[in-house]
Amino acid sequence: MPPARPAGPDPEEERAARAALARLAEPGDAWLGRAVAGLGASAVLERVRRARAGEPERLAHYRVRLPSLDSDTELTRRAGARLVAPWDDEWPAALDDLGERAPLVLWVSGDGRLDEVVGRSVAVVGARACTAYGEHVAAELAAGIGDRGWSIVSGGAYGIDAAAHRGALAVDAPTVAVLACGVDVAYPAAHDILLAAVRAAGAVVSEMPPGARPTRVRFLHRNRVIAALSRGTVVVEAALRSGALNTAGHAEELSRVVMAVPGPVTSESSAGCHELVRTRGASLVTRAADVLDLVGELGSDRSDLRRGADRPTDGLDPTAMRVLEALPLRRQVPADSIGRVAGLDPGTVLRALGLLRSLGLAEGQDGRWRRASPGRPD
Repeated sequence: MPPARPAGPDPEEERAARAALARLAEPGDAWLGRAVAGLGASAVLERVRRARAGEPERLAHYRVRLPSLDSDTELTRRAGARLVAPWDDEWPAALDDLGERAPLVLWVSGDGRLDEVVGRSVAVVGARACTAYGEHVAAELAAGIGDRGWSIVSGGAYGIDAAAHRGALAVDAPTVAVLACGVDVAYPAAHDILLAAVRAAGAVVSEMPPGARPTRVRFLHRNRVIAALSRGTVVVEAALRSGALNTAGHAEELSRVVMAVPGPVTSESSAGCHELVRTRGASLVTRAADVLDLVGELGSDRSDLRRGADRPTDGLDPTAMRVLEALPLRRQVPADSIGRVAGLDPGTVLRALGLLRSLGLAEGQDGRWRRASPGRPD
């Protein structure tokens, strides 16, 4: 259950304090998460402001950014965002699985209500420097998942992330971009238009305040939010050292479903996916139906098993199959000759020939038989 709305004369004071602490600390700070859970954000913020020599060294770290602490109300408004706290209805309950490493608050920009958009969602992630194969598969997967009423969560980056967002947008499905920077920062800059489309179809989300710039560490911490928001994570393409594998690791820790798309065995871009399947128990998926079989509801989201096209010989019993295989393709032969090849008595052979003839698999004339030619009536 999300935290209860804080009591007190100004219930928004706790929200503002959480936003301030999010500016002072880096994402995923477990120590700060424990402190806020135990004392409340307002009390923790006050301790940071009053910290003196002898206080925990960590408080001194937070104090470094105090001089630049501004009012978040105006900054959030200018960013076209809203500040969502854990007790708000819009807060996705799935984030509470992160425990003390859950975001203090989220800045959300977009037309979609976040908890509803991610209620049935799948994360599709992978390499920035992806191949044309990976880009195609990511877009097709996202479109297929979106077409079935699910949302797509990704990171808004180049490569697989962008392909996943575009696949969802192509079928008018909601999609969420979780950023490692402020929601008002287009990173990469070339994705300004893409992120605008994501806002219109779903939401752009960050635990970093408006104006914050991305760093490598922030990308890694951002991945835990992507994993937590979704019912499962699909890694489409990833090398052996890839941030997408970090997202898969977070999903695994959170008991979410981890899936991987196979690639050519010679492709370094898919080596990480193959290792996920080989050593970490990831499920191999190749299409949207495979994904929803693993994360969806029993019955409504389950798909039929795939099988090849039906053949005329499907369902033949072993005896009829032996007789069929004993029939020559061109010349006609008597039934006793067929029986010698098949190793069956004449009565059994004749009964089988009658069945094969009724199925259009054998043709006979004047007691002589051969295999029927495709498309030619007896």
